[in-house]
Amino acid sequence: MKIHEYQGKEILRRFGVPVPTGVAILEGGDVREEAGKAWDGLGKAVAVVKAQIHAGGRGKGGGVKLARSREECQDLAFQIMGMQLVTHQTGPQGQKVRRLWIEEGCGIDHEYYAGIVLDRQSSRVTFMVSTEGGMEIEKVAAEAPEKIIKEAVDPRVGFQAFQARRLAFGLGLKGDQHKAAVKTFLALAKAYEATDASLFEINPLVSTTDGGMLALDAKVNFDDNALFRHKDFAELRDLAEEDPNEIEASKFELNYIKLDGTVGCMVNGAGLAMGTMDIIKHVGGEPANFLDVGGGANAVTVEAGFNIILSDPNVKAVLINIFGGIVRCDRVAGGVIEAVKKVGLKVPVVVRLAGTNHEEAAEMLRTSGIDLIVAHNLQDAAEKVVAAARGN
Repeated sequence: MKIHEYQGKEILRRFGVPVPTGVAILEGGDVREEAGKAWDGLGKAVAVVKAQIHAGGRGKGGGVKLARSREECQDLAFQIMGMQLVTHQTGPQGQKVRRLWIEEGCGIDHEYYAGIVLDRQSSRVTFMVSTEGGMEIEKVAAEAPEKIIKEAVDPRVGFQAFQARRLAFGLGLKGDQHKAAVKTFLALAKAYEATDASLFEINPLVSTTDGGMLALDAKVNFDDNALFRHKDFAELRDLAEEDPNEIEASKFELNYIKLDGTVGCMVNGAGLAMGTMDIIKHVGGEPANFLDVGGGANAVTVEAGFNIILSDPNVKAVLINIFGGIVRCDRVAGGVIEAVKKVGLKVPVVVRLAGTNHEEAAEMLRTSGIDLIVAHNLQDAAEKVVAAARGN
């Protein structure tokens, strides 16, 4: 689950990470009036007006502006609120700005990067820092990987003080800034572990002219599987920032991610879903989505999956690829037939069932009276659905 920058900063503040003071403004009120009050409350010569969306690159897209007067702060807040902010992460359609964060300016000495993430190659939580703050870390990794300093965290003992010092030395920090960085890194690691986060990214983390450190940004993602331990995080979720189909899928405990292709995919199991998308590409097609209906595929979940897939106008054909292990194939076939009768066949549908009672299931599909395309194996299914998507 993703949250907004200002929400992430409040969590970091609780754990002792230094963050600027700011005020959040939500759509629906008098933006100019609230921005004016925010300026007055901060009492600084400079304020930063920041769009709050779940995407990076806001500054380049015009969503982060400096204000040097009360009037300028009001004007910028009015301009940014409600704008369709386009960044490299939103895609060309952009994302509507419904929240603002107005925070105090600070004296910046240097910008750094700090991030904590699970490194799946080493199976360790990894703390990363770089002197190239303010840049996309992916670009730094591609062009200058030597500028990224990493410390793997041993789960038996956690992030240690000597590792925090090593990161600070790696950034070339000395004196008060070195001490402030060590304290900040230890607080970040504590916050990451305590909140069951999947990603912390501070870009930029800045050293200030008064010898301190300050988190000027906060990208915080939580591990969905651990949210049951953090009931208070539920109120931080902003549904307006999420894909409506992904929200609908979550109601039926389906895992859905929209992609850019023309072949809709309905599969049980994440690994099988990924393999299905791979073979679709292998035979020349492009998957339109990732949709995992789980082990208990039935008429209800299949119907919900159909509705979600077909809501994408780019979908020209659908592939249902189910392995009958936990649930028998004949039961899945019955669910598919019932769901298709309710939803209707708007595009060609290819069905490949394998596992327990797959022969009975194939016969049920053939004699259903519905114009379903039955595939014999995965290769056959992929070729048939890609041909159908092309109108062949």
